[in-house]
Amino acid sequence: MDKEALKKKLFAYIDTLKDKVITVRRDIHQHPELSGQEVRTKSLVKGILEIEGFKITEFEGHNGLVADLVVDEKKPFVAIRADMDALPIEEHTGKPYASEVKGVMHACGHDAHTAIAVGVALAMAQFRDELPGNIRFIFQPAEEINEGGSEELIRDGALENVKAIFGLHVYPYLSTGQIGYKYGVMMASADTFTIEIFGKSAHGARPHEGVDAILTASMCVNSLNHIISRRIDPLHPAVISLGTIEGGTAPNIICDHVKLTGTVRTVNEAVRKKIPLMMEDSVKGITHSMGAKYKFSYEFGQPELINDDAMVDVLVQEATKILGAENVVDLKDPVMGGEDFSRYLQIVPGAFFRLGVCNPQKGTCVSQHNPKFDVDEDALPIGMKVLSAVAIEVMDEK
Repeated sequence: MDKEALKKKLFAYIDTLKDKVITVRRDIHQHPELSGQEVRTKSLVKGILEIEGFKITEFEGHNGLVADLVVDEKKPFVAIRADMDALPIEEHTGKPYASEVKGVMHACGHDAHTAIAVGVALAMAQFRDELPGNIRFIFQPAEEINEGGSEELIRDGALENVKAIFGLHVYPYLSTGQIGYKYGVMMASADTFTIEIFGKSAHGARPHEGVDAILTASMCVNSLNHIISRRIDPLHPAVISLGTIEGGTAPNIICDHVKLTGTVRTVNEAVRKKIPLMMEDSVKGITHSMGAKYKFSYEFGQPELINDDAMVDVLVQEATKILGAENVVDLKDPVMGGEDFSRYLQIVPGAFFRLGVCNPQKGTCVSQHNPKFDVDEDALPIGMKVLSAVAIEVMDEK
């Protein structure tokens, strides 16, 4: 099997698919669905790939979909994963394909990820008789929530007989025509926490008769923000961020209950395990000193995303052939964002990479999770070619 000749055929066919893939992407973009609600998106993908002869697997309890192209039942699969869910953000791009769902938009690019995976699947199906191995496409729901849809798909067998897995994420900090890679830890773990402070109500003019939950909470906030700067090795990046604080009923009443929520990000598992212990220790001490009580809950979410070195080698090799070395960017430092592709990488080797979509003339350099976020659709065939090439390269010919 001449893999290089096959890649050239795939690339040429991918060029002919560009308009179709853009149409798929815009369809998904106009009809975004929040985490756990991806019924229409799944149906769209299923309808396209069933016609091409993919074996489709759906699941009870979630909207994940697995599409297999089997050329030899004795061989393992190479998997490509795409996430499908949107965000609760009102779109303000003004584009003709803008979201038609009020308060919901694809502000992170999952519409592009799904369309790219569909395009790769169509290309692979066109040359199924020449493929050196089996290919699996995992269309994942619920990436944007802390639980993450990857866990359910893994539980339901999406990684069975998979030898390697690849995924990408659009990235407005790289120009269209570039990809970014990272050896080792690429993205942080993403955990969440809730702290409740219980005090005692009193008249605002007689605070000594109550226990001020707001004051206690403010002291906790201050203490929590010192954990990173004074108790964690500065060589191990970590973030504690408080996102919400709720409490109080009137300006002249001492508040008796405050609820705080937030997130913790780390790139070191040992540090990750220490932080909740430090957090509760701080809250416990402060509430005790103030005569208050507390409830602390901590939920471990996605782990650190750790790429496999050998798979990154393949990614860099193939992307360099396609784009040139100057457009294959070593990202060097991890980012503190979370990504539940990390759970797949705990089980099988693989690599996750960034797909540049920044084009100033098209206004596609806006950060993710922003109501004006959009992608340069010229990047879609680039993502398709890179994913196709790495998948072919690691396919088993035996």
